[in-house]
Amino acid sequence: MKPKVLVLWLIVVCSGLGRPEAHGAEKIRFGIVPQQSASELAKLWVPLLGYLQEKSGLELVFETAKDIPTFEKRLAAGEYEVGYMNPYHYIVFHAAPGYAAFAREKGVKLQGVIVVRKDSNLTKIEELAGKTVAFPAPAAFAATILPLAHLKSQGITVTPSFTSSHDSVYIGVARGFFPAGGGINRTFENAKPETRDELRVLWMTPQYTPHALAAHPRVPKESVRRLQAAMLSMDADPRGREVLARLNFKGFEEGRDADWYDIRKLGIRVLEYVGKNTAGER
Repeated sequence: MKPKVLVLWLIVVCSGLGRPEAHGAEKIRFGIVPQQSASELAKLWVPLLGYLQEKSGLELVFETAKDIPTFEKRLAAGEYEVGYMNPYHYIVFHAAPGYAAFAREKGVKLQGVIVVRKDSNLTKIEELAGKTVAFPAPAAFAATILPLAHLKSQGITVTPSFTSSHDSVYIGVARGFFPAGGGINRTFENAKPETRDELRVLWMTPQYTPHALAAHPRVPKESVRRLQAAMLSMDADPRGREVLARLNFKGFEEGRDADWYDIRKLGIRVLEYVGKNTAGER
């Protein structure tokens, strides 16, 4: 696809056009955490939202943000009716403005990674001491928070450099701009082959409950139920499995607030949005 055509296509899909109309349905802005560029996210998520729109009868509009901090501010303001957010984001924005989980990726755990170039002479995490390491954003749970916490616990001091997305971390390390960088298992596996093939995993975090799909409290319960039903049945439909394969997902399963207890008990405190006036009502 030529660049000008791609830009026009993104304008169309990000406006909620270019998909089958859900006549008479409320508009649900579906915010996706920007772990990758907007163009890559659109390629992955617009077909899925089109499928879910058809099955649920809801009007689903793909949205993301230019970077993870901007996405966090929009969650805090309640700008998205539904958000796909990392586990730490979920516990913060469940407290305020009240996003409630209803689904999560099926049969997987979230795991952070630190990657280096394949030809790097780094063989263990201790060798990162004194180096500048790339991370996507301060509150990226498995890609930033967990690796930095582990490094600190081991007395290993690094200088973080925040690049705005997982893809930009991988590209920066592959091109030699950084000796190492943080990401997660899924985005690393989904990185473009020309980038991923230049890298190897140096270290991996423990596994945790994956990203949450959560609805703002203003979304009617019946709408959440219809969306959840469409998501949970995708892997039983051959066409649904084809759409899921684009994201490298096996399917979706029910998500409940208690599922993220493993994150809460870590006691992480990075964002300070809780308790502020972030209702985001219209």
